[in-house]
Amino acid sequence: MGKTMLEVQEKEREHHIPQTMSAGFLDRVLEVGIRQIPVPQVSGTEVLVKVMAVGVCGSDVHYYAHGKIGNRMVQYPHIQGHECAGIVVSVGERVKRFRVGDRVAIEPGTTCMSCRWCKEGRYNLCPEVQFLSTPPVKGAFVQYLKHREDFLFPLPDSLSFEQATLAEPLSVGIHAVRRGRIKPGDTVAVFGMGPVGLLTVMAAKAFGATTIIASDVEPLRLAAATKMGATHVVDITKQSVDDVIAGVTGGEGVDAILETSGNEKALQSAVPLIKRGGALVVIGFPAAEEVPLNITLMLQKEIDMYAVYRYTNTYPQAIALLAEGAFPTSELLTDFYSLDQLQQAMEQARTNKSGSLKVIVYPNPSSNDQP
Repeated sequence: MGKTMLEVQEKEREHHIPQTMSAGFLDRVLEVGIRQIPVPQVSGTEVLVKVMAVGVCGSDVHYYAHGKIGNRMVQYPHIQGHECAGIVVSVGERVKRFRVGDRVAIEPGTTCMSCRWCKEGRYNLCPEVQFLSTPPVKGAFVQYLKHREDFLFPLPDSLSFEQATLAEPLSVGIHAVRRGRIKPGDTVAVFGMGPVGLLTVMAAKAFGATTIIASDVEPLRLAAATKMGATHVVDITKQSVDDVIAGVTGGEGVDAILETSGNEKALQSAVPLIKRGGALVVIGFPAAEEVPLNITLMLQKEIDMYAVYRYTNTYPQAIALLAEGAFPTSELLTDFYSLDQLQQAMEQARTNKSGSLKVIVYPNPSSNDQP
């Protein structure tokens, strides 16, 4: 690293690492409390990050509102948050890639890197994954977070901490586009314009899709989709997405549909809208574990179906895309709260889908780095 341990310790003192820190706890459904807990100690390849910004994810809202996702149950009290970025304030003795003071994005899922799935490069399927905020693993609504160095990524100075939190949902979009084999010249449709859907539009555009049809029910989200690269937007309360796709493709169907909402009817309606030999990419989790699909039609059209679970090896590309500045991603950041206001932040994300896109929480008072 080029610095002696004495120099590192001196640099750490400059950051005034306290003994305790504030953390946001989900104490029960719809109830959040702020309490003091010890600041973690790091060793080996661990890095202590002063968390500067955390994005509120749809999964955070679901756990907050319902206490579970599928068979994953919250074990109260729980700490949520996984879309995060910050500043390195302490490093373990075997850390080689980072120094105190470095700005980093945090990939939230650390894996064993030795099982068959990790060795195949599909570490998102690692049975031993420790994913921030997924019960029982505690998350990033804390002032200081301990994380393994191989799941940290440097940030260019041009990228704000708030924008850097988008590397996580953008990674989902990149992984989905890779899985669906989107290529230059493709015509695709993206269903659901939450943050993941919007960033999937961005990823499809970055991968060369020339026609991108985005659908949702909220005008704010459809307007944002246009800014992220959608060529056509469909308010499904006023217009038929079937008619739009038929018109755009001459009745042939799109090369791929990327479904981010988890809406059962959206999934079922997608199959007839995909061209022969096209792809259905499923990103959003449906409320029901089993969703009937027209398998006969999928067979007749030889439609490929891809399931998307998180992502692998996407963070460098996500950070690079965000840093390029080709997409106005700062416009996706609509609401800003301190950690002490975490209850309000969660309520805003839960109840204001017509007026909010991405809610940002600042764990540290000095984190007001709004774009």
